[in-house]
Amino acid sequence: MPRWGGPGRRERLFEKGELKYLFLDILRDKPRHGYDLIRAVDELSEGRYTASPGAVYPILQMMEDQGYVAASHADGRKTYAVTPAGEAFLDENRATVEEVRRRMRGGHDHHGPEDWVAAAHELARFGHIFGRGRPFKHLRPEAARRVAAILARARGEIEAILASELD
Repeated sequence: MPRWGGPGRRERLFEKGELKYLFLDILRDKPRHGYDLIRAVDELSEGRYTASPGAVYPILQMMEDQGYVAASHADGRKTYAVTPAGEAFLDENRATVEEVRRRMRGGHDHHGPEDWVAAAHELARFGHIFGRGRPFKHLRPEAARRVAAILARARGEIEAILASELD
């Protein structure tokens, strides 16, 4: 389950079943394919949450089965659009949709000041660098040592800042 929060806190970003509200609301703006939806969620959360294809496509299929979205094929991609039943579902659940959107924007006090959001965004960018399947194992030994040294220095500096702030 995706989680987020400030230092020492682990808050749920989504309760079970809430991603469908966000997906439907994003699709209400315009039809999208799955990876476009993933990018939209990433942008909306300013990089704090990236939906995985393993989460997105089953939810899209479930919403299609429920009649909330309709799929069409264009340019070799399956594109999803909100149906009238999906529009009605969103209207009936407007409060939930607004709460999920607010959390995605960092609208809770426990997310901390804007500076913490910026730090979390940078951390997410590191996750993207190391999570893209980059061929780090193929780096020349000197390059690998340089990357390791940079990360060790950054970790040490961050630990020092946290230790001084949490005393």
